[in-house]
Amino acid sequence: MTHDYSAGVPQYLMGAGEIAKRLGLSRQRVQQLSERPDWPKPYDFLAMGRVWLKVDIEAWIARQRTQDTAPDTDFIQDQSTG
Repeated sequence: MTHDYSAGVPQYLMGAGEIAKRLGLSRQRVQQLSERPDWPKPYDFLAMGRVWLKVDIEAWIARQRTQDTAPDTDFIQDQSTG
């Protein structure tokens, strides 16, 4: 049985699980991405882990997609699947 730790998180915040679902990645890959210098700073640190403002994450995704004119999509490749 899995537990939905995001149940109490307001909808304007996103944890690694929500970001992973949004991008189709694993939570581990999101944690790797969060170490990038261009990744948004966390909004807060909760018992469940770091949380980010949804607007900051959506802006980061939009920047990555507009910069991604070549077929290389390294920023979203989930290394857990190969």
